[in-house]
Amino acid sequence: MKKLEPLKAASQFVQKRYPSCQGALLAGSVVRGEATENSDLDIVIFDKEFVVSYRESLVDLGWNIEVFVHNLVSYKEFFENDVQRARPSMPRMVSEGIVLKDEGIIQSIKIEAEALLEKGPEKWSEETIKIKRYFLTDALDDFIGCKNRAEEIFIANTLGDLLSEFVLRTNNRWIGTSKWLVRSLNHYDEEFTKEFVKAFDHFYRNGEKTKIIILVDQKLKPYGGRLFNGFSLGKRCEVGGKESQESD
Repeated sequence: MKKLEPLKAASQFVQKRYPSCQGALLAGSVVRGEATENSDLDIVIFDKEFVVSYRESLVDLGWNIEVFVHNLVSYKEFFENDVQRARPSMPRMVSEGIVLKDEGIIQSIKIEAEALLEKGPEKWSEETIKIKRYFLTDALDDFIGCKNRAEEIFIANTLGDLLSEFVLRTNNRWIGTSKWLVRSLNHYDEEFTKEFVKAFDHFYRNGEKTKIIILVDQKLKPYGGRLFNGFSLGKRCEVGGKESQESD
C-alpha cells in the first residue's frame, strides 16, 4: 500500500482507532525532519477511558506505527521514570509532537514536558562520579590491555557508552542510546561529538586505540583522572561497635 503523507496518515489513524480520545500527538523522526525510508510514525494518545498505559506496534495506512497510549495521569509516571534514568523519551515526544487532536489538554502536558527537558536530569553526586570514574577506568584498562580483536571491538562499544554517559551527566545533560547517543552528544557539544566519533571510527577502521585513550583521560582529568587504587563498593566495617557499609 502506498504511504500517505505522515500527518495525514497519523490523523486518519487516530480518527479510526481512537475516535473518543481527548488528545493525540505525532512525534518522532518525521516531525524532526529526520525520517528515512524505514522510519515509522510515533503517535501518543491521551484517553481518560484507559485504565493503564500501553505501547503497541502495528502496520496501517502503509506505515509502521508505534502508538503510546496513556490516560490523563499515567503519562506522569513515565515522565518521572525518564527523568530518573536521564533518558527523556516521553517528555521529548510530547514536547516535539504535532497536535493531531486536542480537547483542551495538550498545552498543559506540553508545558510539563518542556519544563522537565529544560531542567535536565538530576545532578550526579560526588559519590556517583567516583563510582562512574572507576567503571570507566576499568573499561579503559580492559581496552588498553586487550589483544583479541573480537573482544576489543565490544569493549570499545562499552567504553563509548560509559564515556558518553560520563560527559553528559557531569554536565547535567540528558543521555541516550543507539542513535540517541550521538544526538545527545550533539545537543551538548558538536565539536566534542566530532572528536568522539572520529576517535572511535579510527579505532574500528584501523585498530588504533590512542585517540580513544587520550579522549577518555581528558574527560576524567577534571574529576581526578583514572580511579582504581583505594576504590571499594559495598565494603562493611565496624564503626563505634556498629556495622556500617562503605560505598567506596
